[in-house]
Amino acid sequence: MQLDSLYQEIILDHYRTPHHAGLADPYDVEVHHVNPSCGDEVTLRVELDGDTVTGVTHQSVGCSISQAATSVMSDLVIGKPVAEGMATYEKFLELMQGRGNVEPDEEVLEDGVAFAGVAQFPARVKCALLGWSAWRDATAQALAKAETSAKKEGVSNV
Repeated sequence: MQLDSLYQEIILDHYRTPHHAGLADPYDVEVHHVNPSCGDEVTLRVELDGDTVTGVTHQSVGCSISQAATSVMSDLVIGKPVAEGMATYEKFLELMQGRGNVEPDEEVLEDGVAFAGVAQFPARVKCALLGWSAWRDATAQALAKAETSAKKEGVSNV
């Protein structure tokens, strides 16, 4: 099987059976993001325990790329410190902005390497980044919420 075919199959598997799909409780923050260029949408919930991502669930409507990328993203960040999740996002962003000229880091991106071919199609890059953008937004809000709550309780660092 050729590498491109394998990557297409990974994307289709995540699209057909998305991981962490469905909006679950409990959660700290819920966000809704829309890609105005194509109409893809994702509602995403994030739960943190301190600086560790303990939950990411989503409800998505749109193309196979946006839904599969959100599924892969949730696998890559759950159970990890926020900083590691953000570093993974940066690697994925680098891959997506590389226009097919960036060698994906399989150790970091795991199934995310399947999106290497998407980077060659600028119109589809926004699709692949939709769930990641929602996660970054929700995580930033959850961290800010925890910081505000800690300050109200008189605790200095979360």
